[in-house]
Amino acid sequence: MPARPGPAPLLVVDTPSLLYRAFFALPSSIKDSAGRPVNALLGCANLILQAVQTYGPRAVVLCNGAEAAVYRTSAYPPYHAAREPMPEKLVWQWEAAPAFFGAFGWAHAVTEELEADDLLGSFATAETAAGGTSLLFTGDRDMFQCVGETVTVLWPGAKGGPAVVDAPEVRRRYGVGPEQVPDFIALRGDPSDGLPGARGIGEKTAATLLAHYGTLEALLDAAASHADLQGPLTPRTRGVLREQADELHVFRRIATLVAIDVQRPASRPTDYEQAACAAREHGMQRLAERLEAGAGAR
Repeated sequence: MPARPGPAPLLVVDTPSLLYRAFFALPSSIKDSAGRPVNALLGCANLILQAVQTYGPRAVVLCNGAEAAVYRTSAYPPYHAAREPMPEKLVWQWEAAPAFFGAFGWAHAVTEELEADDLLGSFATAETAAGGTSLLFTGDRDMFQCVGETVTVLWPGAKGGPAVVDAPEVRRRYGVGPEQVPDFIALRGDPSDGLPGARGIGEKTAATLLAHYGTLEALLDAAASHADLQGPLTPRTRGVLREQADELHVFRRIATLVAIDVQRPASRPTDYEQAACAAREHGMQRLAERLEAGAGAR
């Protein structure tokens, strides 16, 4: 897909998502001169560079944050509780990422109390307020709630580059609009986050209910009042929603991004020369050669 017409977008990267994806996609036998694995750094760099070359962003900002925001685990202790510890071979790469990607001219943003998702959404909001557009590069479906006229998700894993997830694509995938995504997650659940959702309500039922009632709140009101007897609510589903109403409110709150006060990043192009030096220092000779070729072509 070619770069968008008009002003260049801001590319906002979900660093944990792409580092983990790259770590498991490439063998840990890829190492630097000190014998340390660099597969996650290399794979992540390749993913971001592909997006940079396709979309020509005005700047790139990589976001990182807490594994689980305190307020989310306080509201629901099983949240993220089942996640495995970080693989040992990823730990050093995780710590090296800010300096390594900084050499590319890419900014690094971190929140200690909230999560990378919250930062991504906040940068998109700041960019929209300034009249710009954003590309959120992430493998986290929670970010679909940010999609709109000025915000698009880039979904990694597709052949030929990341898949473009705009509002019609969110509706195609989920059967709901971006603004309904937190309600959808609350109802359907999210196993990766440890959210069970409403008992017996899967993806199709959640989408059908939200298509009819619009919001989780309206759905719970209908279940509590026995209203709309001709709608899609069955007696069993009514009972489940009444019993789990408080819990579903918690799930929705957890699934909803939190706004963080962020500064809009200044425009800064990718520094191919410095990136090539950093790649060579980490034993990534082929990447360094590609970067040097890119620098010479600019």
